[in-house]
Amino acid sequence: MGKPTGFMNFERCGNEAAQPLERIKNYNEFHQPLTDEQRKLQAARCMDCGVPFCQNGKMMRGMISGCPLNNLIPEWNDLLYRDHKEQALQRLLMTNNFPEFTSRVCPALCEKACTCGLGGDPVTVKENENAIIEYGFESGLIKPEIPKVRSGKKISVIGSGPAGLAAADTLNKRGHSVTVYEREDRPGGLLMYGIPNMKLEKSVINRRVEIMKAEGVKFVTNADVGHNVSANELLSKSDAVILACGSSNPRDIKAEGRDADGIYFAVDFLKSTTKSLLNSAMADDNYISAKGKNVVIIGGGDTGNDCVGTSVRHGCASVVQLEMMPKLPDERAESNPWLEYPRVCKTDYGQEEAAALFGSDPRRYCTTVKEFIKGEDNRLAAVKTVRLDFVKDAESGRMIPKEIEGSEEILPCELCLIAAGFLGTQGYIAEAFGVELNGRSNVNTDTGRFRTNVEKVFTAGDMHIGQSLVVRAIREGRDAAKEADEYLMGYTNL
Repeated sequence: MGKPTGFMNFERCGNEAAQPLERIKNYNEFHQPLTDEQRKLQAARCMDCGVPFCQNGKMMRGMISGCPLNNLIPEWNDLLYRDHKEQALQRLLMTNNFPEFTSRVCPALCEKACTCGLGGDPVTVKENENAIIEYGFESGLIKPEIPKVRSGKKISVIGSGPAGLAAADTLNKRGHSVTVYEREDRPGGLLMYGIPNMKLEKSVINRRVEIMKAEGVKFVTNADVGHNVSANELLSKSDAVILACGSSNPRDIKAEGRDADGIYFAVDFLKSTTKSLLNSAMADDNYISAKGKNVVIIGGGDTGNDCVGTSVRHGCASVVQLEMMPKLPDERAESNPWLEYPRVCKTDYGQEEAAALFGSDPRRYCTTVKEFIKGEDNRLAAVKTVRLDFVKDAESGRMIPKEIEGSEEILPCELCLIAAGFLGTQGYIAEAFGVELNGRSNVNTDTGRFRTNVEKVFTAGDMHIGQSLVVRAIREGRDAAKEADEYLMGYTNL
């Protein structure tokens, strides 16, 4: 350890965010990095804890504790403190293909499991990771590394989200020839069109894609396999296929008036904004606009928050975010001790911005939509909400929601966004390849494996495990690449 008492000598200090009313004027990332000297002191806070739970990455009571990639966090924190940034970068890249993504959008599972967090503030692991990888790009250390020897094996990766990119990058570095097929007009999948620019600027994705292209990975866009690209043709010309198409089947809301104009899935709303931003800096007006509208968002997760932040930037008249579940406690409950992931209430960037602009938190808990109310020309005019109470079911013992009689309320609403999660992969791609799905509409494999029921076809990411995190998708891509490599070569050194 460079500074064994660092966690006692230095207070946690994070990257400063621009003020909410200032940052909503654009769609840019809004955190200002610390100076090199300040960052070294933050790295010094990584204590010699003996057992680095931060890199554990295990499930505990259905929640992940620690980094799923098993990043060597104490090692590169120590190197960062000692100002050995190049060595820190090497250690970081041993376990993570894309630290520039995870250091922006990961919920920092590592920090939730940090031993410093047991009695104080955890280490700024996520920001330290970002400082290391951005140093690598700025100093020219991140550059194309073209494999010296090619195996002669051809691999098709379907989907260019974090799992597909990780699988492609890993297999290409092994010497296989990899082609990535993406149905959208730009590579990136979830990273490109599912996450707003404020959280992950798209130049960061393009920067990595260009490096992968220079290393030999081929990208084919506007290639919707199962529709305009034949799955059988890909199977015939590939030695292996990896399906990484995500969990993109959105959960709908069944309520009277659902056919009203003005109701959209969150992913379509966010994608339209990002496309317009990239194509014309929002000048083409070719996006689902919240400007001047009363917006109601159904869903209290990260995607719902992204819709809040995007609606505010559009210039909405008001925004309400409905959360079916009760509000989580502000501090850990006794039933949710460290080392488990903390089930506590957090106020994210979009909610901060809405509160600053409109004077109150946009969230309403234990509430759902009971009816969509139409105005003229079938246009959405309002929503009828109802409060919920959770009661224990006598047979299953589960807590189930019950409507509270007389709690209905009418909210003006011209734009409603459904951010209620996803129900698994879209069936047509699985059908095109003939792979089996499980009861949750994910591609079925043996536990801990990635090979499907179809010869030479593998799967990874949300398509395999259901809707999850970018960091888990990267791990899935790396592990699927390892299994595919062993299938192709008879052994693997990945």
